[in-house]
Amino acid sequence: MRKVRHRWNHNTHYYDMALAAAPPRARTALDVGTGDGLLAVRLAEKFSDVTGLDSDADIVNSAQSSNVADVNWITGDVLTYDLPEAHYDLVAAVATVHHFPDLTVGLQRLADLTAPGGALVVIGCARSSTLRDYAFDVLGVAQHQVLSRTRGFWQHNAPVQMRSPHTYTEVEQIAAAMLPGMGWRRLPLWRYAITWSKPK
Repeated sequence: MRKVRHRWNHNTHYYDMALAAAPPRARTALDVGTGDGLLAVRLAEKFSDVTGLDSDADIVNSAQSSNVADVNWITGDVLTYDLPEAHYDLVAAVATVHHFPDLTVGLQRLADLTAPGGALVVIGCARSSTLRDYAFDVLGVAQHQVLSRTRGFWQHNAPVQMRSPHTYTEVEQIAAAMLPGMGWRRLPLWRYAITWSKPK
C-alpha cells in the first residue's frame, strides 16, 4: 500500500481533496474513470463499499489484477452503465469529465448518482483564457518542477486527452448552473476542483 501512495502525478496530488470531501459516516463511494485504480484503493481504506468504473477494459483488468483492495471493478461508461441512482455517499471524478461529450449531461449524471447528503467531487482539466488562469499556469510549472524532482513523476496507464473542450470559466459557469451551491477552486498543476453536497 505504501508503494501506491508514493506514486505522484498531477492527478494523485489531489486525491486527498476527494477523500476529505466525504460526509461523516459515508459508506459507499464511486470512482469515475478509475484508470489504474489508485484512488479506488485509497477509498477502500475508508469506505465499506467502493466501485471503480472505467470504460477501458484493459485498464480495468490491469487495476483489478494489480490491486488487492476490496473494490468492485466495472468496465463501462458512467453515462450509460446501469448504476444505482442516488446511491453513492461520495462520487469522485478525477481528470474524467473533459472526456464527456456533453459536460452538462455528464455533471447531471454524476449528481443523479450521488446519494442525498452525499458529496460529488470533480478534479478536472480545462483551458486557460484569463490572466488569472495564466498566473495559475505559471505557478503550476514551478510546482511541477519542484514536486517531480522531490517525488518523481509517475505516468499513469490510462489514455490521455491533452485538449480540453472548455475553458475554466466555461466549466465554472456550467457547474454553477447544474450544481447549485457548488464550491469552485482553481488549482495549480492545471486543474480545478468542484465540490458539491447533494441536499438531503
